[in-house]
Amino acid sequence: MLCRLFVKEKMEGTVFAPALDGMKHVKSADGVILTKPFLDVCKLILPVIDKFGAAMALVKSDIGGNITRLENKYLTNPTKYEHLYSMVQEEVDAKTAKGSSSCTNGLLWLTRAMDFLVELFRNLIHHQDWAMSQACTDSYNKTLKQWHGWLASSSFTVAMKLAPDRTKFLEVVGGKGDVNSDIEKFCATFAPFLEENHKFLASVGMDGLKSS
Repeated sequence: MLCRLFVKEKMEGTVFAPALDGMKHVKSADGVILTKPFLDVCKLILPVIDKFGAAMALVKSDIGGNITRLENKYLTNPTKYEHLYSMVQEEVDAKTAKGSSSCTNGLLWLTRAMDFLVELFRNLIHHQDWAMSQACTDSYNKTLKQWHGWLASSSFTVAMKLAPDRTKFLEVVGGKGDVNSDIEKFCATFAPFLEENHKFLASVGMDGLKSS
């Protein structure tokens, strides 16, 4: 009976519910961001991105690729790379952090993509009169655009024209849960992790890298 109730509760929650649960485990007891739990939460956002369809295909591919890069490095030595910033610090010390295939680059762009999503989710809550394309474009302009070159920026602009209807999107991700409440909780809880990432990356001179 308990099992059945649990399954029912899971089905009736929003698409954000698993990520909200996962964020409880992102930091260690002494307040350090842990690699696997952080990457697991990022993975749990992928089903949300799926609901955007073709409009977010590029974003999903970028996020997925960076998660895989960081996860593969972590799996080579889970004890050594238990803390998220350990692999970045190693690259900084070895002077390999600026390489396009570095974990530092992967964490930076993963964090930036998540910045964009958090800003987008905030727009959906705080600007009820905005169409999805407007919410996406505003979020992009505030986050990723300054770091993108002309090609990436142009591709994104085209993709945003494929953005789904906001009402249908919120219905799909909401399930039978309180989607507005879960989005608010997600943004409030996840954004500080992203800010911490930026702060660390800035401390080692790696927060300002741009794409070509």
